[in-house]
This record gives sequence, C-alpha cells and structure tokens, in this order.
Amino acid sequence: MSARTGHPRRLERLLGLSLPLLQAGMGGVAGPRLCAAVSRAGAGGILALYREPPERAGELVARTAAATSRPFGVNLIPEVSGPRTCRAQLDAALSALPADGFVTFYGLPGPGLTAVCARAGRRVVVQVGTADTAGRALADGADAVVLQGTEAGGHLLGELPSLRLLGAVRERHPDAVLAVAGSVATGADLARVIARGADGAMAGTLFVATAESDAHDAFKRRVVTAAARDTVVTDLFAIGWPHRPHRVLRNDLTERGERLPARFVATVTAPDGRRLPVPRYSASAPSLRTEGRVEEMAMYCGRSCERVGRVEPVAAVLARVRADYALAVPDQEGAPPHG
Repeated sequence: MSARTGHPRRLERLLGLSLPLLQAGMGGVAGPRLCAAVSRAGAGGILALYREPPERAGELVARTAAATSRPFGVNLIPEVSGPRTCRAQLDAALSALPADGFVTFYGLPGPGLTAVCARAGRRVVVQVGTADTAGRALADGADAVVLQGTEAGGHLLGELPSLRLLGAVRERHPDAVLAVAGSVATGADLARVIARGADGAMAGTLFVATAESDAHDAFKRRVVTAAARDTVVTDLFAIGWPHRPHRVLRNDLTERGERLPARFVATVTAPDGRRLPVPRYSASAPSLRTEGRVEEMAMYCGRSCERVGRVEPVAAVLARVRADYALAVPDQEGAPPHG
C-alpha cells in the first residue's frame, strides 16, 4: 500500500472485526439492541453509557453481551459524566464486558483511565477533533484514534473536515491506527477514506435510521428524508452539555432569530418508570421513550444523511455497506472471516 492509503486490516485485527467500521456511541440511540446487532454483523457495535448510573451501566453491558458472541465496545464521555462518575461507569462496564470487548472515549480520557483499561486487557479507542489531541491520546496509550470531522452529526470536537484532519494526523503519526468520523454512510464512502489514509471509519447517522436504533420514529423519518443542507452547526442545545457546538437537523428553534423560554417540551420515561421533563434546548435527543414536541428537540445528524434513504434492519444496512466496500476495495489476504 502507498503511504497515502490506510490499512483496514489493522483496525479489524485490533478489535476483532470483519469490517473496518465502528458505530458511534450515541446517547439515547445506541442501546443494547443496536450495539449487539452491529456487532453480530461483524462491525464495531458500541454501547452508549452517556449519563447512565454505574449500576445500570453494568446491566446494559451484560444485556448486550447476552445478545452477541462477537466483540463490542462501550462509550464513555468524561466531560459530561465527570471524573468520579466516569471512573465508576468504567469499573462497572469492565466487570461485565467480555474479554474481547473494547472501550471508547469521546474526548480525552481522564487521568489514568487508559491505564485502567490496559490493565484489564481491553483495547482503548479515543475520539478527538484536533491533531494535538490525537497526539495526546496516542501518547497516553490509546490503541486507536477516531478523528471526528465537522461533517459529523452530534457534538463536535474540532474545526476541520475529516479528511483534512486525517492528513494532518497521518503526517505526524504514520503508524497509528486511525479511523475517521464524518461523511461515511456507504461502502464507497468507507473505501474513499481508506484510500486517503484511514484504517477505517466511525458512522453515527447511518445507524440512527435502523430498526434496532432507540431513536424516536420521528427522528428516523427526518434523517432519511434530509439532505446535507438540512443540517446546521449550532450551540443552541446546550442544557445538560454546555460549551460544545453540535450538528443537528434544522428545526424551528435553529431557524428563528430570538431565543424562546427554556420551558418543558417533552418527557422521557426513565428505566424505573418515572417521567422526566425535557426542557427546550436540552442536549437530549428524542428516543423511543420520549413523548411530546420531539420536533423541537436536538436531532443530531451528519451531512452523510443524504445517502441514508430508508429505515431498515442493521443486518441489511451492513450487508449493503460490505458489498459496496468489497467492490471498491478487493479482499486482502488474511482477512478475518465474517460470521
């Protein structure tokens, strides 16, 4: 391979996958059903732990492990949960995570967390948005780094498009295992980023619109009918997650000039049956457990939405991605079997 071409088998071998594609750990969307379905299909399913209490985090990992025999990961967000809760979530997750499971962090892990994972024999994947934080993650012991570009949906970690960021990081770290997040929704997209130097990719928008996703049905419908121009980067949906810009689908709130009062617009049913209010401008995405004016909520969505055309099961989505990818990137000797 040329220096400009990625090495997809490295990501697959590192994490035990048969397709160099990771599913993003999306809070409110990436529950056990989605994670397990992606895992069973040979890609990197990732369970969102987001704000889950540590005791429930362990239960969710155990449920996922019972639904798949293939590797999957868990996702932690230190800047949201805080250092103490994040460590407790990690400990709970590791106690239930199978030996071939891996841990992903949105943003740099807190002090010592990479080492905790290493002592437990788990691979660590860190999502970053700048070349400098990529270097810090690798120096801290990350096994792989996901480079998030501004095309991605959800909260954004940097200010560069994914391929520009990839070029900058690959130049500094030629031997690192690197995936990109943003602009990948098809097998051809996956082949394109690998040709530009990535070892694989992470996708979120693609998986929102699947049968196993926990996204609200209205959220799924909007994703499959949206074009890239229907997304916008804003800082509006900051209640619960401040100081982090995010790419969402346009709605009445993003298009109006004045800010409305942060009144309750919806409720979400908690696992214990409590109905919790959701204020306008909350960072929460509408899930299957949400009722109310979900059209006013944050529907995180990347520019790749225009290549997501229908809601269907994960198995069908990834079969198509795999087939299209195989057409663009001929199979290489030593590929792990799919099954």
